[in-house]
Amino acid sequence: MIIYLCLSECRNRSVGETCQHVLRHLLSAGCILGERRTGDDMRKKKFLVSLTTSDNDYQIEQALSAEQAAQKFGVDVQVVYAENDAINQSTQLLNAIQAAPDVRPDGIMFEPVGGTALPQVARAAATAGVGWAVLNREASYVAELRRTSKAPIFVVTSDHVEIGRIQGRQCAALLPKGGAILYIQGPSENSAAKERTLGMQEAKPANLQLTILKGQWTEASSQKAVRNWLKLSTSQKAVIDLIAAQDDSMAMGARKAFEELGSRADKERWLKIPYLGCDGLPTTGQAWVRSGLLTATIFIPPNTGQAIEMMVDALQHGKPLPERATTVAASVPQLTVLRPSK
Repeated sequence: MIIYLCLSECRNRSVGETCQHVLRHLLSAGCILGERRTGDDMRKKKFLVSLTTSDNDYQIEQALSAEQAAQKFGVDVQVVYAENDAINQSTQLLNAIQAAPDVRPDGIMFEPVGGTALPQVARAAATAGVGWAVLNREASYVAELRRTSKAPIFVVTSDHVEIGRIQGRQCAALLPKGGAILYIQGPSENSAAKERTLGMQEAKPANLQLTILKGQWTEASSQKAVRNWLKLSTSQKAVIDLIAAQDDSMAMGARKAFEELGSRADKERWLKIPYLGCDGLPTTGQAWVRSGLLTATIFIPPNTGQAIEMMVDALQHGKPLPERATTVAASVPQLTVLRPSK
């Protein structure tokens, strides 16, 4: 109909002028190849990425991955940090979901802070038609919401049990005759921390004993936990052969706590044993392995970019998505390279 009206106005024009005139009408009408594009189709997609803390190298890399994906796929991305506060994170996300339609994000990717993956907030997002991607956490409600919502809802995670197993194998390679490990775990309520501990317990030999401290995925929290442990009378008698932390920043925090020791002999004793971490990013964990500050780490690929790509595929191209996608972790250096420390 649009083409007919345009041509009826162009009887006295040349063919070239007529084509240009028709094209202008089509573009102004928002039509391409006979289809009218809706305002929602033409609007640039907006995504909100909620991360746990700005004081962690992996979370900073997650933000960078999101920004790179935004440029690659031509979408807008806003990154916010919950600063390890589950209530703060829930409030940030609800405010975004309940915003006016013209400023509401088309999709949310978030790495949960607390013990749950915010099921009530997820339902609010699904009701509002906002895409929902859970990062690095299993979420039992995803299957249910996928049945009832048209919005893309999925999980992108690492296999945290396998990450724990890899670290357990690293410990076994470094301490083949057995020994004692000071093990720095993430938050007690965090499922990734629990699963990494489970994997460690599964893979380590029975002759390796764990003393477990708790951190908050930050260097400062681990440094504080080790400081407090060193004040205990039991720590003075402890013979520890290796430090293993569930992320690189906590491994470095432990090193800093031992660097503060007044006794030179004690300091040297603690700093010469192996230190292991996780995340293994090129500019932090892998660089610390090369410099000798860490003996080994585990490379865990950032996954916000992958989540954004999946969200774009679903929203812009109608591509069906799997309920769950995973990244693959790897030991750095390879397990075959690790040699006994004693």
